[in-house]
Amino acid sequence: MYKIMKIKKLFVKHACRVAMVAWGVATLSSCGGKQTGMVQEAPEYAVITLEPTVTKLNNAYPATIQGIQDVQVRPYVPGFLTRLLVDEGAQVKKGQALFEIDPVFYKQTYEAAKAQVAVAEASVETARLVAENQRELADRNIVSQFDKQKAENDLATAKAQLESAKANLISARQNLDYTKVTSPSDGVVGTFPFRVGSLVSSQNELTTVSDISRMYVYFSLNEKQLIDLTRQGATQEAIASMPAVELKLADGTLFSQKGRIDAISGVIDPATGSASVRAVFENPDRILRSGASGVVLLPVQSDSSLVIPQSATSEIQDKRFAFVVTDSSTVKMVEIATLSIDDGQTFVVTSGLKPGDRVVVEGVGTSVRDGMKIKPITPAESAAKLRGATAGQTEK
Repeated sequence: MYKIMKIKKLFVKHACRVAMVAWGVATLSSCGGKQTGMVQEAPEYAVITLEPTVTKLNNAYPATIQGIQDVQVRPYVPGFLTRLLVDEGAQVKKGQALFEIDPVFYKQTYEAAKAQVAVAEASVETARLVAENQRELADRNIVSQFDKQKAENDLATAKAQLESAKANLISARQNLDYTKVTSPSDGVVGTFPFRVGSLVSSQNELTTVSDISRMYVYFSLNEKQLIDLTRQGATQEAIASMPAVELKLADGTLFSQKGRIDAISGVIDPATGSASVRAVFENPDRILRSGASGVVLLPVQSDSSLVIPQSATSEIQDKRFAFVVTDSSTVKMVEIATLSIDDGQTFVVTSGLKPGDRVVVEGVGTSVRDGMKIKPITPAESAAKLRGATAGQTEK
């Protein structure tokens, strides 16, 4: 009896184990069946369709700035500086006195020249009286014709000496006036390398006066750009048709006035392979100063450009690529070429893409790969999806 009970207990225990194993296998089979039946969806990425558009970009050229007239001021006469009549950076008018050179020597020379004129005038008067007397005596045959002619010659000599004395007086007067060094034009005074007490001459530059009511801004075009420009027509015609240019200052701001190109050098510098170009800017507030630097922005407009965001491209070994979506929603990586100038946010595509191409603009450089399948969505849908995810995280 005891053996029979023991056998029954062993049978029940074994049956339970078999049942548990069978339940586990069934459960795993059920789960495996469900996993096998699931289809993984393609990831969603924002895609844009390329359409020709109008673009306005700027070519940037380093530039130097000069006043329309920068005149070096030098003294006509040598001497010691006795006074500085203006300060550095002063706004001056044409003819305004800037410096004074010691005038004592030149005053003495002027007074001596005046005295010489007086002596010469007296000599002329004396010679005239003698000549008149000799004419009368010659007419009476009292003196010879020789004496008469000699008196006439003495009068002519005296007159010539008077003219010479007058010329010396004019020169002495000018030299005395030149002791006041004046401004040759309206403008702004530069620095003073010489101070009171310095001995200066015409070899010394006392300062520079810059007319900065208008400014010349110089920049360079390379040979290819110059050829492209001249192919548009005669140089003057091309200049007249060129758009207005802007000037970026050293602090990164744009100058308030727009300029115009008015001259292009006809000679290419063999050392640099470029030609100088000059633009003119009005400078009513005198913000621009001679010797400053800046960047000229020359606009370039295209009526049928293909534009893509810079974030939609990747760069590999100096080559730029974009990801195009095929009709089967497969991503294809293509090499593209872009303009060398950009606005910092987009690229103008010159080759590699065409109108109607669908380009991936999301996940480039991180998760998008060549040959992968995606579900294209619009940038608006992607933004809404991102806002929804952000709102969900905020609620949690």
